[in-house]
Amino acid sequence: MQQTLSLTLEPEIALDDAVLRQHIQKTYLKTIDEDFSIRKMRQSIDARKGQVKINLEVEVYSGEIPPPAMEFRKEYADVANKPQAIIVGAGPAGMFAALRLIELGIKPILLERGKDVRARRRDLAAINKDHVVNPESNYCFGEGGAGTYSDGKLYTRSKKRGDVRRILEILVAHGSTSEILFDAHPHIGTNKLPSVVADLRESILKAGGEVHFDTKVVDFVLVNGEMKGVITADGTEITGLGVILATGHSARDIFELLYQKDILIEAKPYAMGVRIEHQQSLIDTHQYHRQERGLLPAASYSLVAQTYYKNIQRGVFSFCMCPGGFIVPAATAEGELVVNGMSPSRRDSKYANSGVVVAINEIDWQKYKHLGPLAGLQLQKDVEQKAWKLAASSKKLSDSQFAPAQRLNDFLSGKISRELLPTSYQPGLVSMDMAEVLPDIIARPLQEGVREFGKKMKGYVTNEAQLIGIESRTSSPVRIPRVKESLEHLQIKRLFPCGEGAGFAGGIVSAAMDGERCAEQLVRIYG
Repeated sequence: MQQTLSLTLEPEIALDDAVLRQHIQKTYLKTIDEDFSIRKMRQSIDARKGQVKINLEVEVYSGEIPPPAMEFRKEYADVANKPQAIIVGAGPAGMFAALRLIELGIKPILLERGKDVRARRRDLAAINKDHVVNPESNYCFGEGGAGTYSDGKLYTRSKKRGDVRRILEILVAHGSTSEILFDAHPHIGTNKLPSVVADLRESILKAGGEVHFDTKVVDFVLVNGEMKGVITADGTEITGLGVILATGHSARDIFELLYQKDILIEAKPYAMGVRIEHQQSLIDTHQYHRQERGLLPAASYSLVAQTYYKNIQRGVFSFCMCPGGFIVPAATAEGELVVNGMSPSRRDSKYANSGVVVAINEIDWQKYKHLGPLAGLQLQKDVEQKAWKLAASSKKLSDSQFAPAQRLNDFLSGKISRELLPTSYQPGLVSMDMAEVLPDIIARPLQEGVREFGKKMKGYVTNEAQLIGIESRTSSPVRIPRVKESLEHLQIKRLFPCGEGAGFAGGIVSAAMDGERCAEQLVRIYG
């Protein structure tokens, strides 16, 4: 017999599998000796009314074997001798596009400018410990993309639940924990994602696809308005049925190449600001209304405020909140300062951090209007380079990843912090007036927005928290436009702009879904 139960339980029951089993056996089964199994289908935390509850949907099977938990099977046909298509970028969009091409009988040629996940670790150690930025291998570039060593959140606002479920099942089949199938806010964790990514690569290779690391695309093969292929840094020309361009939000050279080739691109809105770091215990206490969180996961938050600066409305919002996490240096070139957040699977750091950013729109990049669709990108560059220059000169260093920082109350009152707090940011901090580091279009709304956050979340505004800058890579400052139905570029045939770098995704799952869709359209039209 199979029954579906919708339960609202205390965390001590819902989050302890043995206790949950006893509760269901005692409350819902006819006999205490009955043999049964439980499968969680949905799990979410409700902390809105003071006493935390866990909402669960479970399937209980008694006297029968449960059906398979997943529809997806990791079985790929050999495509080694099939027609080939090119994918530029081995982030989630590129990797899932490659797997989908294999399923559709096309051989993927996956080109990645950075290194594989294992080799990439050395470059991450270098930027953290030695302040040395490798422009081709860093927290943004390399196998798995920016998500591999940043966080691993799988939450998406996409309403295409079937597509979301498929992506999650593929991740589980490649080594992710099955908890992501039922958790309302699934998360793999920075420590576990590399092995999942490596297994995705192995599936591509075993099916006859190709994956090339340290292979930077520097030009396109264009013939009569069609993209026939690409040219790599060593002069190799690679051609195929089409090109899926999935290079991520930080591949500035690709945006510049498109512009030089008169391939249509557009400036798009994005957001910039800082990371704000609190003690995780403070966030837990506020969100869970208890001193100890017990079995509950490290608490997160989501805050938004509408502010006005010079009579223009500006949204201020938390972004990519990392409970129990760390702040990391995410620059992709020397002479710039960028930070990002990450969390391990257990989210057991004593720190909580979140991007707190201000919406950036066309009115803000008028100074760079002469750069056309690269105007917003240039504003982003200038903010990052100014922050780097100020922090490096303060430390009297010619090359550094020290980040400018300021205690939160000090930022609101306009005074430089005499002493900064301990931090998860490994390269180190330098005390500065963040209102001087950031342009007014960001600093002033940020101050107003943080004050509003403090009204919504008791204890948020405190000098036991600090701002760390610059959080600037929230999304791509450029969109590569495409036809809505075919996903093909508006101007160039056989070019399929894809994922976050093209402006059509925001996170691992949505990028993976977009990669699959681009692969399907390429095969439908040209396969």
